Amino acid sequence: MEYWIIFAFASAIFAGLTSVLAKIGLKGVDSNLATALRTIVVLGFAWVVVFFVGSQDTISDISAHTLTFLILSGLATGASWLFYFRAVQVGEVSKVSPIDKSSAVLAMVLAFIFLGESISVWTLAGMALMILGTFFMIQRTAADAEPAGNRRSWVIYACLAALFAALTSILGKIGIEEVESNLGTAIRTIVVLLMAWIIVFAQKKHTDVRRIGRRNWDFIVLSGIATGLSWLCFYNALQNGPASIVVPIDKLSIVATIVFAFLILGERISKRALFGLIILTIGTLVLLIS
Repeated sequence: MEYWIIFAFASAIFAGLTSVLAKIGLKGVDSNLATALRTIVVLGFAWVVVFFVGSQDTISDISAHTLTFLILSGLATGASWLFYFRAVQVGEVSKVSPIDKSSAVLAMVLAFIFLGESISVWTLAGMALMILGTFFMIQRTAADAEPAGNRRSWVIYACLAALFAALTSILGKIGIEEVESNLGTAIRTIVVLLMAWIIVFAQKKHTDVRRIGRRNWDFIVLSGIATGLSWLCFYNALQNGPASIVVPIDKLSIVATIVFAFLILGERISKRALFGLIILTIGTLVLLIS
């Protein structure tokens, strides 16, 4: 088995854990402020790894083209994070995650258009199954009744998160072609951090830091560490493997998310959503043999 596949699966596990830890850390805290604080942890973690592997010496070798796409990828990541964690704060993790993970389909389309990656009949079948699975997972049952306004808001946030996540994958793939993956991740994280804090200060939410409780801090830091591990694994896999395969594997984090949400948050999954999860997982596995 190629090592990049192992890194892609590791990325999925850590990403699934991130969503649940962040959900707990977001309780009673502005989502943008929490995202900005998490990013500090991710940035520190990323640069520790950079110095550990010794890739900091190659910073001067980064071309303007590579730097541009790393910055664009960072901006897309920041937007995706802000929308995703707002959606998680308003809605349930087990319902937001399927929409966010549908970004894999859009990423594959963009990879075909802009990166020239091939799409086979099996690829199309896998994409169709992923879309169908997502549809079943986000359908409401009688037990899921919620105010129309709440549902509309988290769905919109989740869709925007998916859009920017797809752009992140493509821009990141281009941006790390000529740079060590850990260093590329660290540079992108600087962009995300600046973007997040600019929004926090623009909304004048920075003064809320002093009101964050110890429990929130613990889970914000833990979610940041999980995010850092997920990113490092993901971009290592993306640098060495095709985006059209790495991205779908990473999106299997939805399975880990559902399991963690059930075990830690007590969120239950309906039979319809479980059926959708199975279909989505089969669709992802189909992509691996395409």
